[in-house]
Amino acid sequence: MSKTATIPWGAFSDKHRAYIRSALKNRMCVAEGAIRSGKTIDHCIIAAAYLETTPDKYHLASGSTMANAKLNIGVCNGFGLENLFRGRCRWGKYRDNEALFVRTQTGEKIVIFVGAAKADSYKRILGNSYGLWIATEINEHYDCPDSRISFVKVATGRQVAAAWPMTLWDLNPCSPKAPIYEDYIDLYRDNGLAGGYLYEHFTIHDNATITPERLREIESQYNPETVWYRRDILGERAVAEGLIYQQFADTPERFILDDLPEGDAIRNAVIGVDFGGGTSAHAFCCMGFTVLGRLVVLDEYHEKRALDPNKLAADFVDFVRRCKSRWVISDCWCDSAEQTLINGLRSAAASAGLGLNIGNAQKRPINDRIRATCILMGAGRFFVARNCVETIDALKSALWDGKKLTEDVRLDDGTTNIDSLDAMEYSFEREIPSLIDSWR
Repeated sequence: MSKTATIPWGAFSDKHRAYIRSALKNRMCVAEGAIRSGKTIDHCIIAAAYLETTPDKYHLASGSTMANAKLNIGVCNGFGLENLFRGRCRWGKYRDNEALFVRTQTGEKIVIFVGAAKADSYKRILGNSYGLWIATEINEHYDCPDSRISFVKVATGRQVAAAWPMTLWDLNPCSPKAPIYEDYIDLYRDNGLAGGYLYEHFTIHDNATITPERLREIESQYNPETVWYRRDILGERAVAEGLIYQQFADTPERFILDDLPEGDAIRNAVIGVDFGGGTSAHAFCCMGFTVLGRLVVLDEYHEKRALDPNKLAADFVDFVRRCKSRWVISDCWCDSAEQTLINGLRSAAASAGLGLNIGNAQKRPINDRIRATCILMGAGRFFVARNCVETIDALKSALWDGKKLTEDVRLDDGTTNIDSLDAMEYSFEREIPSLIDSWR
């Protein structure tokens, strides 16, 4: 007897049921709200129902990066398009883009997956007309007044020739003055949209599959005083203002270590490097990962003087030797904007026999790195060794740019030390999905 794999659906709240039932009656649907509120799963279900019957062949799935789009829409924790069409779909390439080829009741459909955060992202979607556009984290998509290069405007324009155009957007709340609200989401809600417009706001409490114990676990990762708690947990639109790491600035001793707690130990360490220039400094950070899941800034280097590449490489070798004498270190991630300097570090490290892999930092969006640091602090998993005075000062003084109320921008005018923060973030950003549940 053959068996058919099934998707382990949990309960759906009345709000989610109503949203899904109403969706296909509308030209555009927007789901905004807290993390783990079920927004993207709803949209995957709606997208699957749409794909079964639409006469259009080509469709678009977008995220801040292509990997993000595939993870959140294609996979979606086992509830994505590849699962909903299990046995009837395959991953492949379409015109150099990642694509999911789906067999439906109305013929083959091709869903193209792209990243949309960069200014030139629009180039990946030219040449096709799309029926469905499903976008996750729409507020992270590149937009500008120029309709020729704005991903949001170009993608919308690519639907004009579709027989059954449909748009599905989801997002976690951001600044209430963000252009995505004023130019699109609230504008359509207040003025209407030809073909119908459906907006719904979800909180984590609308997800009927989350137990009270799991809810407490998720909430415990956040400090209630942060903008990320208001957005991710309460599902509120909130302005990022003032000190970025308020909890660190208010109670630094909570996060400064002389020794690791009993029973914990450094498992391995990674070095992050940010290169200086002009008023900025060269900064190195040695970040330790402990066996109990903590992160500890173990050692640092910060130099504002202008250094020639040979002196910088010599200082780097000294720093690595000092760190490797105490901890196991195999990787170093550097600011990818300075390839000449990176090559200099590689050459110096090889000549010194350091056995160190030196590569480009992943360079996640700055706000992703900030949010991750705040969550780790809130969960009691982020610490700084007392000797790392530059990093301590940088965390105490980091500010949001008060002149940028429509977007979250870290102040970068030379008055604060963002170089140590960049180096610190480069050292652990690759591990964010394994460190923080909401990134998985």
